Amino acid sequence: MGAQVERFPLFPLGLVILPDEVVPLHIFEERYKLMIGECLEEGSEFGIVWLADDELKETGCAARVTQVLEEMDDGRMNILVQGTTPFELRRRIDNLPYPAGDVELLDEQEDGDPAEAGGQARDRYADLVERVTDSRPSAGDLAELDAYGMAATLDFDLDAKQDLLEVRSERGRLERLAELFEATIERLDHAEAAAERARGNGKVRFEG
Repeated sequence: MGAQVERFPLFPLGLVILPDEVVPLHIFEERYKLMIGECLEEGSEFGIVWLADDELKETGCAARVTQVLEEMDDGRMNILVQGTTPFELRRRIDNLPYPAGDVELLDEQEDGDPAEAGGQARDRYADLVERVTDSRPSAGDLAELDAYGMAATLDFDLDAKQDLLEVRSERGRLERLAELFEATIERLDHAEAAAERARGNGKVRFEG
């Protein structure tokens, strides 16, 4: 069982943040200005949980403020936050001026050697990056990336990111990422084929 944290500040948002991922936030509601202000003063973390269609997910990710980009006279802030540790929401706390809960920080689970899954995921990741940017990551850069590191550099839909957050083994995340990368490449292939057909008035043009 992971560490228990009581009365952990929570920020329900329409986004999913992964460990090591950096996202910008605009803080404007009074309760969240108070919450972020306390976190800055104490050097403490808060939790981001996905509020999806009025359903608050039980698995979220702790985050810390890495930079205050702008602070306005009325207390509004533009900040950068970085994901740290996945957690499970065990109980809601309703007697604080901002959302909070008792949470359990989630431990990693052993699920076999991730090396093979890692190789496949990194190959597909490199294929996708090269496809989009015309530049392939070096072997050294790829070796430094774990599953979260790769996922944080790409724009996935929220369901896929939440799924990655809930998987508790590196091997499982790498296998899931390899599938996501492959599916994305296939969608790019279909989109390019459709664009080519459109340029040819619906007819496939053969060269030769």
